[in-house]
Amino acid sequence: MSDVVEKKVEEAHPRGDDPRTDVITEKVSQEEIEEEKKGAAAQKVVDPDYLFLKAPREKQFITGSEAAKEAIRRANVDIAIAYPITPQSETMQQVGYLYAEGYVKDYYRAEEEIGVMSAIAGASRAGVRCLTATSGPGLMRGIEQIQAWPGGRLPSVLLVMCRVINAPLAIQPDNIEISFLLNSGGVVLHGENQQDFYDYALAAFMIGEKAEVTLPVAVAVDGFFVTHARGWVSTPAENMKLPPRECYHEAVPMMDNENPPIRISRDAPIQKSNFISYQMHASWQQEVWAAQERSRKWIDRWLGGLVEVVNPKAKTMIVASGGAVSQAREAVRQSTEQGLDVGLIKVKSIRPFPTQELIEGLDHAEKIIIPEFNYVGWLAKEVKSVIPRVERVVSGPRVFGGMSMPTELIMEKITGEYK
Repeated sequence: MSDVVEKKVEEAHPRGDDPRTDVITEKVSQEEIEEEKKGAAAQKVVDPDYLFLKAPREKQFITGSEAAKEAIRRANVDIAIAYPITPQSETMQQVGYLYAEGYVKDYYRAEEEIGVMSAIAGASRAGVRCLTATSGPGLMRGIEQIQAWPGGRLPSVLLVMCRVINAPLAIQPDNIEISFLLNSGGVVLHGENQQDFYDYALAAFMIGEKAEVTLPVAVAVDGFFVTHARGWVSTPAENMKLPPRECYHEAVPMMDNENPPIRISRDAPIQKSNFISYQMHASWQQEVWAAQERSRKWIDRWLGGLVEVVNPKAKTMIVASGGAVSQAREAVRQSTEQGLDVGLIKVKSIRPFPTQELIEGLDHAEKIIIPEFNYVGWLAKEVKSVIPRVERVVSGPRVFGGMSMPTELIMEKITGEYK
């Protein structure tokens, strides 16, 4: 390996990881590295509303992993911690490039997923802006720590590239893992495509760090269908970034000399099995879930609402999230060509759940179809738990284990009898 390549590796891997495990396809001089870093140094902090809603955008035809990279380029991230697992690995590899270019201040590969999620907890408690990502079995391995983030009021962004978690082992898309995140207390967004992966990821930093929220935000997409496929993504110029995290303006103070860990853990009664402890814990849980509800305002502001509605007065309505939305859009188009009255509600936010939006948007519907990329039908269960007249719901079609969803499967539910 030449000196110029070795310099690139040393810059990108300060922990001394073996460069033979990393993909390096061209020689890069130290001068080129410094030139790349000038781009990061030239970034200016702008108002989040301007960056997200008003700044002129240009289209790029890129993969979902590259779309996430572009969001993080503009997110002013302090630390990213990763552990490889397909299909998440490519996205965090892109983040590694951003670190080498100076857009991310610190970056390293942890030993395994519990270590990653524990380190993110520590970094967030220290008051810095944190990012990590995982997929399938990696999420399951790290979920003990992930479940603790909301209770610790730890703002961070978790990118989830969904894949099969149950045996037999596979790496294909299947979003059953989202169901394990729903009752943690954090915000959970589910993106349809590459544009969503950019928008939701960038908005996640802003939403989670709001003082009245102060929670982690998970941004999920269906792996491979989004991460490795290309789509049109509109992004603003690279020379803008979010303001830094305002850690002293959040619900729980960061740990520093004024707030050492011993004070954050509170006093002895909360550690004991007595009535005071129960009351403290119960009230804290209520506040976590109330904070999640307060994130609605900011999801409305930056993502245009918790849902998107197509043909809102249709007699047959499809409710979908993630990649199933794209198939549902095509089913609506084909139905319109056939003279059928079909509409669509795209669910963007799974937590907080768009309860009122669904009640109002489905009140007129005679049939409600819920296609999903998982076996258990977690979205159908969520919808049926909040709307009246659940006999209208057709739970499916469902595909799982990585299978695609032909539009014909949805069309069969539209034209067929209730099953």
